[in-house]
Amino acid sequence: MGAGSPLPRSGWPRMDDCGSRSRCSPTLCSSLRPGYPRGNITMSETPRAETFVFLDLEATGLPSMDPEIAELSLFAVHRSSLENLERDESGAPVLPRVLDKLTLCMCPERPFTAKASEITGLSSEGLARCRKAGFDGAVVRMLQAFLSRQAGPICLVAHNGFDYDFPLLCAELRRLGARLPRDTVCLDTLLALRGLDRAHSHGTRARGRQGYSLGSLFHRYFQAEPSAAHSAEGDVHTLLLIFLHRAAELLAWADEQARGWAHIEPMYLPPDDPSLES
Repeated sequence: MGAGSPLPRSGWPRMDDCGSRSRCSPTLCSSLRPGYPRGNITMSETPRAETFVFLDLEATGLPSMDPEIAELSLFAVHRSSLENLERDESGAPVLPRVLDKLTLCMCPERPFTAKASEITGLSSEGLARCRKAGFDGAVVRMLQAFLSRQAGPICLVAHNGFDYDFPLLCAELRRLGARLPRDTVCLDTLLALRGLDRAHSHGTRARGRQGYSLGSLFHRYFQAEPSAAHSAEGDVHTLLLIFLHRAAELLAWADEQARGWAHIEPMYLPPDDPSLES
């Protein structure tokens, strides 16, 4: 597809001028495709997702540090593959044969905290040595192309997504003047699994976040340790297997309680954001 070819279902601003981490021009930020609806989706209008895009981010630190994304991974799975599971000889669910993947590393301007670098194995020096650019217009165009290939509406799925992944992604997109399609919805598996267990007394109850970390859930469901923990792609792989273990329940939860992307607030605002002047 040529660089100038329109992409279907975009709902995105044009990103031709977004070549760096700097904020896009006001003209670019408002150049949504004709007919792109403005305003929020109410919870009662939340659409039934056709594709589930499992997401994980690795970043430079905690929310209080105004972190930047250093690694991003997405696995896109059509609803039919989540309703008709593939299993191995033991009966355990396996990844669907048909799925799309996108994994990107990027060099943030903000330095990593020592703890974030230790956990993720990423560093500014290592990313710069490999000549990785930051979260820029090229990343947005790749996200646009990746999501535009999926049957919509799309549900983004992340573990602890409402507290970390979604607000941080929202902040990075907002800095570049980009938006996701209006019918995009979000599911936080941390909240969903806790809610399901409280409602149905399913599995072993555990206290606090520790019992519902990806590693704890994977061990509970598969009696094994997840591979490649704290890499974005490794964590998405683990998240998807956990979702498959509770697929019917989580699909029903998403249909009833997924949150519209329009309700996601950015983790922080860029220094030149107009709303900071009001």
